[in-house]
Amino acid sequence: MKASGATAGADFARATVLAKATARPDLPADLTLISLPGGEFLMGSDDGEGEPADGEGPARPVRLSPFRIARTAVTNRQFAAFVEATGYVTYAEEVGSSFVFAGHLPDDFPPTRGLLDAPWWRETPGACWSRPEGTGSDWRGRGEHPVVHVSWHDAIAFCDWAGLRLPTEAQWEYAARGGLQGRRFPWGDELTPGGEHVCNVWQGRFPALNDGADGFTGTAPADAFPPNGFGLHNVVGNVWEWCADGFSASHPAGLQLDPIGPETSERRVIRGGSYLCHESYCFRFRVAARSANMPEATAGHMGFRCAADARPDDIPTDSSRKETA
Repeated sequence: MKASGATAGADFARATVLAKATARPDLPADLTLISLPGGEFLMGSDDGEGEPADGEGPARPVRLSPFRIARTAVTNRQFAAFVEATGYVTYAEEVGSSFVFAGHLPDDFPPTRGLLDAPWWRETPGACWSRPEGTGSDWRGRGEHPVVHVSWHDAIAFCDWAGLRLPTEAQWEYAARGGLQGRRFPWGDELTPGGEHVCNVWQGRFPALNDGADGFTGTAPADAFPPNGFGLHNVVGNVWEWCADGFSASHPAGLQLDPIGPETSERRVIRGGSYLCHESYCFRFRVAARSANMPEATAGHMGFRCAADARPDDIPTDSSRKETA
């Protein structure tokens, strides 16, 4: 799902947009951040459920400073406000195509390039954040769904405009765990506690049949399911979320303080899995699971969530949290 590089003209246009973002703009009213106290937690897992190349383990102690993170992934409506304010052009728009899950395309869709190891992804002309299934589709009617077809560079551009940033991988996992230690999911160890669906992932036989038992066969609204213990929605399933870090499958020994991955890595970390994840194929919708992609990559299941450093008056005096604009 790698897109080609931007043209020199497009790079200049992007740089111009970011240069104009010299002051924090008025953000969409619902782009709220939750203040978290940080502290020490066990990152990763030793349970052996992940792919060895993903580098989930070993479980390791990490200590984080206080920080803020968004309740939800950035939505189509929020991203549209950014585009309207800046004229930003995403990588998928520059290239003229992105990758769409074949099950979301019409039966008479013409043969196009697929991915060698994942043929259910089809390169789709015109697919981008505003046309999620390509020419003829539209984000309107899905304003509260997470924006997709955004590259890591596009996510960084939005964050720069908003005066925010992407979370580090350690911050993402700490926030996703919601205060629980050593659990498989943000709510515990069972995928459907009490028989209830609490995240948006694939049900049925992947990739042939998704029965939509959780209510969705594509993206769900960014706050469709109950929040975790920290107040974050849909941290697993729905869409992959870009992190700031470069990817490495190995980790330093000992307690790490506010860690961040190698800047020299060609790939960037993505976390949380998506609506296409299924235990039989991609069991990466666990809180310890991780993957990576090229920063130019775009697809119909890749989005992001914003974060920020703590402000002095945001730091809780105990383990409670509060929301800030």
